[in-house]
Amino acid sequence: MQSIESSTHRRGIRLSNVVLLIVVIAFIVAVIFAANQNDIVGWMVVVIAGGWLVLSTASLIMVSRGARAVQRTAKNIGSNIAAASAGGNVVDASDPMRDTKVDHSLKIVEVQKRVITEELAKGVDKADFEMIDRALDTIEMTASNARDMINPDRHKKSKPDSDNGNSTISGEIIN
Repeated sequence: MQSIESSTHRRGIRLSNVVLLIVVIAFIVAVIFAANQNDIVGWMVVVIAGGWLVLSTASLIMVSRGARAVQRTAKNIGSNIAAASAGGNVVDASDPMRDTKVDHSLKIVEVQKRVITEELAKGVDKADFEMIDRALDTIEMTASNARDMINPDRHKKSKPDSDNGNSTISGEIIN
């Protein structure tokens, strides 16, 4: 199938290049005749031929870009199908809900880091180590949950017989 696609692709490129070459030759011939005759009709033919040259070049560029985009999309779909049939999970990299959740998780980590920094800045005598422990536990839970959002099968690969991959850390969040 790959050879059929590539031969069709090569044939299409050759054909479009031949058509573009014909339009360029027509433009050059029109310019030569218009310059020799030096009349309005000849220069109108030059303008028309130039317009066709610009149009065909723009069309060729747009079709080539579109074909490349379709080819990339087809490859992505094919790789997703291959991954799904191999038993893997296909994660959509452009999932806005997941991105929002991961962003929120990272904000939680930033806040907990600030809590730890503030407590440690008080000094060893005045720092609330229970608050530091809770902040570290929250960071651990949040990081684990965020990693599970990004890679839902990460527990299945490391522990195939454990609780069916439902190893998300859970606990009570204390403010």
